[in-house]
Amino acid sequence: MNDAAAPVQHFQRIPIVDPEPLVSCGAFPATAVPGEDVPVSATVFREGHDLIGVAARLRDAHGAIVERVPMFRTAEDVDRYHGVLRPVSEGMHSIVIEAWADEFATWRHRARLKLAAGVDVELMLAEGVDLLSRHQAATPLEPRQREAIRAAIAALEGSAPAEPLDRLEAALSEELLAVIAAHPIRSLLSTSRVLRLQVHRRAAGHGAWYEFFPRSEGAHLDETTGTWVSGTFATARKALERAAGMGFEVVYLPPIHPIGEVGRKGRNNTLNAAPGDPGSPWAVGSKDGGHDAIHPDLGDFADFDAFVARAGELGLEVALDLALQAAPDHPWVREHPEFFTTQLDGSIAYAENPPKKYQDIYPLNFDNDYEALRAEVLRIVELWISHGIRIFRVDNPHTKPVRFWEWLIATVHATHPDVVFLAEAFTRPAMMHALAKAGFQQSYSYFTWRNTREEIEEYLTELRDESGAFLRPNFFVNTPDILTEYLQFGGPAAFRIRAALAATSSPLWGVYAGFELCEHVARPGAEEYIDNEKYEYRPRDFETALAEDRSLAPYLTRLNEIRRAHPALGELRNIRFHTSEDDAVLVFSKRKDDDVIVIVLNVDPHSTRETMVDLDLDALRPYDRRREPAPELRAVDAAGSPLGQPGLPETFTAHDLLAGQSWEWGARNYVRLDPKAEPAHILHVRWPQP
Repeated sequence: MNDAAAPVQHFQRIPIVDPEPLVSCGAFPATAVPGEDVPVSATVFREGHDLIGVAARLRDAHGAIVERVPMFRTAEDVDRYHGVLRPVSEGMHSIVIEAWADEFATWRHRARLKLAAGVDVELMLAEGVDLLSRHQAATPLEPRQREAIRAAIAALEGSAPAEPLDRLEAALSEELLAVIAAHPIRSLLSTSRVLRLQVHRRAAGHGAWYEFFPRSEGAHLDETTGTWVSGTFATARKALERAAGMGFEVVYLPPIHPIGEVGRKGRNNTLNAAPGDPGSPWAVGSKDGGHDAIHPDLGDFADFDAFVARAGELGLEVALDLALQAAPDHPWVREHPEFFTTQLDGSIAYAENPPKKYQDIYPLNFDNDYEALRAEVLRIVELWISHGIRIFRVDNPHTKPVRFWEWLIATVHATHPDVVFLAEAFTRPAMMHALAKAGFQQSYSYFTWRNTREEIEEYLTELRDESGAFLRPNFFVNTPDILTEYLQFGGPAAFRIRAALAATSSPLWGVYAGFELCEHVARPGAEEYIDNEKYEYRPRDFETALAEDRSLAPYLTRLNEIRRAHPALGELRNIRFHTSEDDAVLVFSKRKDDDVIVIVLNVDPHSTRETMVDLDLDALRPYDRRREPAPELRAVDAAGSPLGQPGLPETFTAHDLLAGQSWEWGARNYVRLDPKAEPAHILHVRWPQP
């Protein structure tokens, strides 16, 4: 008896290797949202010279087949096949790549060669008759499809004086090819491993965010007492209307909990707070409660519920900050000292990010009593879910164990699969990627510091090709902590440039209130705002600025209108770069079905740029992903012949969605962009109708 283990069989009859999307060898699912285009690819080949067919199949969370799309190979890599799938519902989907011996393509290829050479003429025609006859008998077809096959058989069986090549070409009609495309003749069917695709709700991968501090909305100085009076959830409803009016979809609130008094920071992060200084909202907790309480100045839970309800009436979702840290007087410090790190001198360690020090914040320690701490965090998250919160912006998740986030998000999703988590993780790529794989549907990114054309192209290419299957970057143009030098010194043009770039390059983007007023004064020597709202009330007169034409609100509104009207801008991985002769002029396009957008952007806020722009027209041509390859794929058919649509027009109408002007454009075009007037063209491509 032979006890040796059976050899491992890695290859099926037709090998399918290196399928994508595959995240960490399949340990984690790729991610998408309903309606998003998901690129798929695999290397597929077989022995000998017989031709193969390849397709990608998508099943939804219930196991039903959503669609099966063809995959095409390129002239550059004849064994690599590409296709695009599009889920339509939420839940865990599965992708399988199928390959088969394509008997029809093999016969057609051989028949054309042999008939042209006068070899085995009648035999090749007879083989075609036999192949089509067997397919007709074995396949459920509509009457018109059966008629197409009967006509092809009749043409192949036709007698002299018709030439054999004429009989063959008459048989290979468009009607017959359509039938074969819909019902391929397949044998030796092989399948890839199952690729998982987690489809989250739309808000997980698409949205425009607006951040504001509720305490500043409606705050005012009491002239009688000389002290500040905080804004409330009631007065902050005006900010909801402002955000909705600009077309934003999510309003994000910094922590709304009681703020610590021990170690409270004063204005501009000074160590000694003056009487009336409100402190940093991220120093969570005081005698009034912790993460499960609301700052009494803002209102109570009834006021918060009314605020969330009003947001819903305006078409907005409320995102709440989840800042897992504590002020020194947080109830946890007294009730659960094991949640923190105790130093040799008996004191609890405060947060540090040298040279920054946060004396008003104690970080959590997940290694002392992990089970108790994670249970407490879950309780807090579920509390806010019960009050209508379905989006959490998580502060500094990279300072907590990744395994904790994987557990927490999976546990929450088991009962609330619609909850979205955004990772505020400005950290190393490995950690950012790990957090995304652990379940965070969105992430802050390095976009904020990518300003030159070269930097932008390189970073967007990385997001598309290296992490596009699992990481969703939210392109915030500014935050309370981040005021880049580009915005400090670029004037209003810099604000327009960054907004236009963020809104068009990513399906997720956001602004922090004050951006529309072009607030740009920094604390000396830092990339932070002076008189930072983190440490004081900052009421703003948005209405006067708008009336005096000092507000970018109309510009942001128009960008969000364009995003809503054009599905191409709702995708991350469809970005394609084109070239210009000026290193300061960025050119890229996005396409979804017949919606095609070209963005030409002057990234230099200080000077007018004139240059020639060169476009890859194939990347701008609409196509049907269910039937044909993307034109720029330079695809070839099973026999290696180029696929495409010859005779397509070489010019199109470029309609500028910002300026309202239109031009006739082609492969090479002149542009002039004055950043003080308008730094960008957002062009809707309109091809001539055939």
